[in-house]
Amino acid sequence: MIKVTCAVIIKNGLILAVQRNATQSNPLKWEFPGGKIEQGESEEHCLLREIQEELEVRVKLDKRLTPVQFNYERNPIELIPYLATHLSGAIQLQEHIDFKWLMPEELEDMDWADADIPIVEEVLTMTSQNLIEARRF
Repeated sequence: MIKVTCAVIIKNGLILAVQRNATQSNPLKWEFPGGKIEQGESEEHCLLREIQEELEVRVKLDKRLTPVQFNYERNPIELIPYLATHLSGAIQLQEHIDFKWLMPEELEDMDWADADIPIVEEVLTMTSQNLIEARRF
């Protein structure tokens, strides 16, 4: 099973979604940014590195969310999500083709990669229970 991290990045009450390119697996699907954990690398280091490489922004990791195991056709993955706060930098896409800053209620309108759907549901539950006060970030 491949371990992959992702970040639910919050900035000014909005949550970042990025769109996969047409040549990647799950083409044109939306996802939370992140990437594969390299051997000997911690989840946190992986995620901070991937966000810097893919988006050229800095974030602060706030909280680990519930990991998701999903069996894609070729590779089963464990997707390990973190809530994160955007600290600095303007997004410069390196691997994705588009990005959107979304209000929590807009998350359900996106065509998410399958493994990201349970994370969207957890984030929506947290925001509805006021466990995430996105506007304070």
